[in-house]
Amino acid sequence: MAEAKTEIRFSVIQHFGVIAQEPGGWTKELNLVSWNDRDAKYDIRSWAPDKKKMRRGITLTGVECAMLRTLLNTRFPQTSLALQSETPPAVQS
Repeated sequence: MAEAKTEIRFSVIQHFGVIAQEPGGWTKELNLVSWNDRDAKYDIRSWAPDKKKMRRGITLTGVECAMLRTLLNTRFPQTSLALQSETPPAVQS
């Protein structure tokens, strides 16, 4: 017996910006999104140009966003856009 597909409903409450431009016009974005009429969460994922399709992403509560910000500020204390030319550090094993 085939399982019926459940439609996923979403509403972009606030668009904060594009993180990266991807091939084919897709964009990786930070948005505040309500999924299936639930409370909105911060959302990082790739979106098709028409915003009707999206790839897998990550959703964060405000508390989780604050912790991510703290971690990123620790790792990247610079405040300029010079980060774009920075070579990522080697991963410690």
